[in-house]
Amino acid sequence: MVAGWIAASGLAGFILMGVDKSRALDRARRVPEKTFFSLALAGGAIGILVLSGVFHHTTRKDSFMGVIIVLFIIWIAVLVAFVRYFGAP
Repeated sequence: MVAGWIAASGLAGFILMGVDKSRALDRARRVPEKTFFSLALAGGAIGILVLSGVFHHTTRKDSFMGVIIVLFIIWIAVLVAFVRYFGAP
């Protein structure tokens, strides 16, 4: 169940980064950073990190990437603690 949540939110993060990249290229209204941070907090940090690395999107903005990386690390720590406490799924 947790793996499904992480996969779904990661896919949502990946898609949202793709939408934002497309809007950036079209010079259209962008997706707010707050939306990315909320999604990353919900578990989508991996999708956001993957797409930003693949398409070099927002990788130069250290403050944005720093928050996403911290949220990713927090999710890893939560998952490790979950596995230690409840055992492997």
